[in-house]
Amino acid sequence: MDPATLLGMLVSFGMIAVVVAADGDFMLFVNVPSVLIVFGGTFGALLTNYPVSAVFSISGQIRRTLTGKRPSTDEIIDCFMDCAGRARRDGLLSLEESIGRMDDEYLRKGLQLVVDGLEPDVIQSIMETEMDNAEARSETGIEMMSALASYAPAVGMMGTVIGLVQMLKNMDDPRSIGPSMAVALITTFYGSILANFVFTPMVGKLRHRSREESRIMEMQMEGMLALARGENPRVIMEKLTGFQPPGKRRAAR
Repeated sequence: MDPATLLGMLVSFGMIAVVVAADGDFMLFVNVPSVLIVFGGTFGALLTNYPVSAVFSISGQIRRTLTGKRPSTDEIIDCFMDCAGRARRDGLLSLEESIGRMDDEYLRKGLQLVVDGLEPDVIQSIMETEMDNAEARSETGIEMMSALASYAPAVGMMGTVIGLVQMLKNMDDPRSIGPSMAVALITTFYGSILANFVFTPMVGKLRHRSREESRIMEMQMEGMLALARGENPRVIMEKLTGFQPPGKRRAAR
């Protein structure tokens, strides 16, 4: 679980809730027609713009902003130093048993290619294809979140127009003005909240996750290629620590 994402949402929505509750009746800002207009219209527009399979994957993208986690650079270095030591002692085939216990699919696939004895350039080509596909999937998720961020305020404005039309149509009935005005104003409020507190921040978080994942994959691929070439563990260490910030780099052992 990413604490920054949850904390950010709690602070954003919490401040809104505190201000609303302190200034009056909280239920004044709860309007079912407005919810239906904003949520239904926003996701309906998304269905129109993207294939159903892509839209259904949006839950996975939201989950990435909340729980997405990749191994740290220290964990990767520890893994490859262990693999390099065992490969030097007992040969590459000795790594096969531990590969099946690895959670990272990209790392598991790459090390299996190394154990299978493929040439380094072939391994690099396969793993670069895997990385390109992962980046393309991430970009699709970012595009969908960006689309939601642009749809929500626009749909909110449509709800405002609907509410104003209803209000103007029934000006002779004072009792209908209040509910119609509520729909007119609250739909814009809901659309703005969704765009600025949910979807736009998620776009930023997904972009950050995508950059981090690409960097980790590049680091893992460098380690795989070094193992495939049979390089000295000290050389592997130097190559992998190059992916770390200068202040966090380890000394080669």
